[in-house]
Amino acid sequence: MSQRIAILPENLTNKIAAGEVVERPSSVIKELIENSLDAGATDISVEITAGGRRLIRVTDNGHGMSREDALLSLERHATSKIRNDSDLESILTLGFRGEALPSIASVSRFCLSTREARSLEGTEIVVEGGRVRDVKSCGMAQGTVIAVEQIFFNTPARLKFMKSSETEAGHVGDVMARLAVSRPDASFSCISDGREILRVQRSDLQRRLSQVVGKDTTSNLHRVDSGGGYVSVSGFVSGPSLVRSGPQAMFTYVNGRFVRDKVVQHAIMQAYRGVIDRGRYPVVALFIQLPAGEVDVNVHPTKHEVRFRHQSTVHDGIQAAVEGVLRFSPWLSGKPVATTSLPVPPPAQAYRERIAAAAQASLALPRREQHYPQPPVQARAEDKGTIPVSEALLPAAAVAEPQVPFQAEQRAPAAGYFSSLMVIGQFHGEYILCQSGPDLVIIDQHAASERVAFQRLKQQCREGSVESQRLLFPETVELSFSEVAVAGRFRDNLAGIGFELEHFGGNTLMIAAVPRISSEKDAIGLVREILADLAGLGTSAAFQETLDELLSRIACHSVVRGVHALENLQIRELLRSMDETEFAASCPHGRPVSHVVRLDELEKIFKRT
Repeated sequence: MSQRIAILPENLTNKIAAGEVVERPSSVIKELIENSLDAGATDISVEITAGGRRLIRVTDNGHGMSREDALLSLERHATSKIRNDSDLESILTLGFRGEALPSIASVSRFCLSTREARSLEGTEIVVEGGRVRDVKSCGMAQGTVIAVEQIFFNTPARLKFMKSSETEAGHVGDVMARLAVSRPDASFSCISDGREILRVQRSDLQRRLSQVVGKDTTSNLHRVDSGGGYVSVSGFVSGPSLVRSGPQAMFTYVNGRFVRDKVVQHAIMQAYRGVIDRGRYPVVALFIQLPAGEVDVNVHPTKHEVRFRHQSTVHDGIQAAVEGVLRFSPWLSGKPVATTSLPVPPPAQAYRERIAAAAQASLALPRREQHYPQPPVQARAEDKGTIPVSEALLPAAAVAEPQVPFQAEQRAPAAGYFSSLMVIGQFHGEYILCQSGPDLVIIDQHAASERVAFQRLKQQCREGSVESQRLLFPETVELSFSEVAVAGRFRDNLAGIGFELEHFGGNTLMIAAVPRISSEKDAIGLVREILADLAGLGTSAAFQETLDELLSRIACHSVVRGVHALENLQIRELLRSMDETEFAASCPHGRPVSHVVRLDELEKIFKRT
């Protein structure tokens, strides 16, 4: 009987590995630069021709290799990074598999030149399609130079899937940017077809990020520094004015390695919920440090994906760290910036409880007073009176209570950013115009009042439940049977946010009570929208995850939309209430509350500069 199973030859297994590791020229450069960084290089230069299809040359000043090590590095699974199974569980280097060099050499014309500091001469190895053609001595500086020519020359099926030179060069630039941000202490340069596309010198992280993303980003970046526990998070995040249409400018690193991880990205976007518009992405550079054994980097050949031992712990830690900065709206002048120190959490559940407790405690702390230029006396004289904004923005039932933040006599004058603005007037019945020093501040009164109502609802949720108002005449609404089932499934959860819904038979639902803040509005329309939001959820845990969205919908229904004139006292009460909220720069849906026009911008418009 003939033998059907055979062991593949080494040159074929290397090509198979190359299909996993070497997707395109940019992945070759990624692997080579990671090896350079592991070798202690602080100066790395890259040169490509035709998008890397003709030539890729990477030069570094790392510690180099001896002749014997250079030859061994071209063998499959030959590496200096790990020695046994335990090393695989505590990887701190960027490379460790020993597959990159033999895989690249198997699908290209490859030349490796390297020299150690203590050696008088270097070693040059020439490989073609995985076969060593020549080994000789050479003169060179300390470090390593690797030239990769005619990539995929012996695998035409892979070659035809490559894109244009411009597209491939763009991917190379993206990889260089990610690696440059990861190591501000090293200098990087990249030349494409004789044209320099990147050159950055050694600097700090903020400067490096501005060099890679854009020079205008520096003033919009805010430091994150949360550490000392199980998960440490440091780096920079942007405010709502610096966003992108895609996640290209989200640089996230786990133990120094760039990753595209769904858990990490979800945690960041959760922290930004209500701060930026949906479909927009912030500019961030976050370095997440964990014990090496708590993260598995041996998940995918490209090493872009990782797995966390305590996934929810890492998620909550990242979200808390970013929220610890965003909570104080640091992009607004005079708003304090706080950093969060995370506790050590072995069980994930205990850690989540500590995070929640810390967040609630931080909300109860008084804000640090900031001193701003005071507006003229006549602009502040109205503080002595009390004319609530409720007639124009919030329902009357919500304002009748003495604890509502719009009641001036219940509070000492605030010293926050919005309270200190000098009111100029109202434009088109929708926008409030104010002055802050040389700046013109434009406020969307609907978005601002919606934010205040949303924060009031969130505070009530933290205190136990949203204040409910029973309807004098309960209303009935006919729904689909699936919507009635949704109402029954989440009946207790809905009661916690102020709704009292009863099954009236068949597909009819009776609305007995609604959140007090929206009691004057269309109860049937609000219930329909809430049930539509809940239709895709399956459990009470999912309800808690979407709670903010439900509260934002209630807040949106509770305030008057469109054109509405306000008196000066009402405007000042609204500004005072805005200073008492978190994330005051945006409404719950992410729309901006205010916009600042600088004096120099106006002078440019009128050609005064």
